[in-house]
Amino acid sequence: MRRGIRRWRPLLALALGWTVVVAACDDAGRPNVASAPAATSVSNRAGETTQTVHQRNGKIKIGFSMATLQEERWRKDRDMFRAAGEALGAEVIIMAANNDDANQISQVETMISQGVDILVVTPHNAEAAATIVKKAHSAGIKVLAYDRLIKNADIDLYVSFDNEKVGELQANAIKALVPRGKYVYIGGADTDNNAHLFKKGVFNVLQPYIDRGDITIVYDQWSKDWTPRSALSNMREALRANGNRIDALIAANDATAGGAIEALAEQGLAGRIPVAGQDAELAAIRRIAGGGQTMTVYKPIKLLADKAAELAVKLAMGETVETNRKLNNGKIEVPSVLLDPIAVDKTNIDDTVIADGFHSREDVYGNVKPK
Repeated sequence: MRRGIRRWRPLLALALGWTVVVAACDDAGRPNVASAPAATSVSNRAGETTQTVHQRNGKIKIGFSMATLQEERWRKDRDMFRAAGEALGAEVIIMAANNDDANQISQVETMISQGVDILVVTPHNAEAAATIVKKAHSAGIKVLAYDRLIKNADIDLYVSFDNEKVGELQANAIKALVPRGKYVYIGGADTDNNAHLFKKGVFNVLQPYIDRGDITIVYDQWSKDWTPRSALSNMREALRANGNRIDALIAANDATAGGAIEALAEQGLAGRIPVAGQDAELAAIRRIAGGGQTMTVYKPIKLLADKAAELAVKLAMGETVETNRKLNNGKIEVPSVLLDPIAVDKTNIDDTVIADGFHSREDVYGNVKPK
């Protein structure tokens, strides 16, 4: 039995009456939460006896274990999750592991020793992170997987975007421009389950065209730890192997797209070959505005961070959490909340990332008026 959780402030109890609403669009016409089967609820998987809110004293303590802060998007996740948790009256402890499995496990052990009430984890390695779940559950602490699924473990909840759909959006955008030709696929880190989901989504769309012979995948490789340097090396190799005769490029995120575009620039091909990325990083949005990248996939991080923080607090309280999907992680059907990603190209930058305040107009365009 885990130790009792301290007394909640009354206002916080009122703030937690949140349920997941499965809706197609918000008032601005942008997708919110992915369409899904009927909602299910998360049980008290860690097995502790839950006290009622009025019996608790003090703040919920959330431990957020992050794989990395290397990419711009993860720094946004960190800041937005902290703000969301603190707005709910929780204390938020955040540690980043610099893409090191042993370091991430050690940091989680530290958080457990500091008495966190709930553990939120973005794993570096989807398989290795199963150890984290075991350690947390042994201490009576539930685990919410944030953005990246933890494989082969009894995780209590997964909150992310529909990552197969991310790949489908990428592939559909590029296929519309290049219905026939030689494609290069630059993947993310093969230790990240999301990288596999992105790739699956891409090939969901492309496979019929590959089978017909319209599209040929002439290069397909992972990028170690999602680094632009690895993607740069991969793209150089792809260009050498194909005598620079490449018609389209799909990269697993904007950082790897940036590395690949650097290789294209070395051969005078930047801006001449359609390129897809994802994450809507500022550098990528600028490239899209300037014609150096074709599209990206925007995942409204504030929506993810806000939902994850609210659900983490609910899990810590032992309350039922409504979900909209279940995903198999190799061991269980994981109760999940999946949100919809949004394709962004030159035509809708203003209506998406700028309208949401994700990037400012000045940061995207500077003094140059968009055409």
